[in-house]
Amino acid sequence: MVMANIPIEEENDRGGVHPLKFSLWLIIISIIMMFAAFTSAYIVRREEGNWLEFELPNILLINTIVIILSSVTMQLAQNSARDNNMGKLKLMLGLTFGFGIAFLIGQWYGWADLVQHNIYFGGTGSNPSGSFLYVLTGVHGFHLITGLVFVAIVLRSSLKYKVHSKKMLRIQLCTVYWHFLGGLWLYLYVFLRLNH
Repeated sequence: MVMANIPIEEENDRGGVHPLKFSLWLIIISIIMMFAAFTSAYIVRREEGNWLEFELPNILLINTIVIILSSVTMQLAQNSARDNNMGKLKLMLGLTFGFGIAFLIGQWYGWADLVQHNIYFGGTGSNPSGSFLYVLTGVHGFHLITGLVFVAIVLRSSLKYKVHSKKMLRIQLCTVYWHFLGGLWLYLYVFLRLNH
């Protein structure tokens, strides 16, 4: 996210949408379009044949639980900011960050499981089904890293008391993006379970 060095102003009472909220929704829409293209290509390529069927790594289910928990802690962080509960705010942001790191570690183990079963990305001996799985989880993982950067920025701001009931924009943006990443993962997980 490019919002790191932008001074964040609260919404004014003139109405309309804050420019950063508008920008975030444009980013989210572009990511949705990208994953819609990926999953459409997955279905089309699968129908063409030469498609290796294999078991999805079990860690993907664990990661699904982890990302749901991270969404809960992110929402609790926003609620804590609204209630000016600074201790709980910092704790929940820290837990969200920790769950995000756990999710990425889980993805790494998922990829290790694929390699152990001779499922590779591209190259000789690889199959499109494996490559698609790497792309879908890898691109989501990249966006999760951007979300972690955003969470870290909000956590740092909360340590300086720049996030509270009168300055909610930072955490609102972060919460929307984080929930979106969780929803996107749920979509991918269900998609892979139904089409694998």
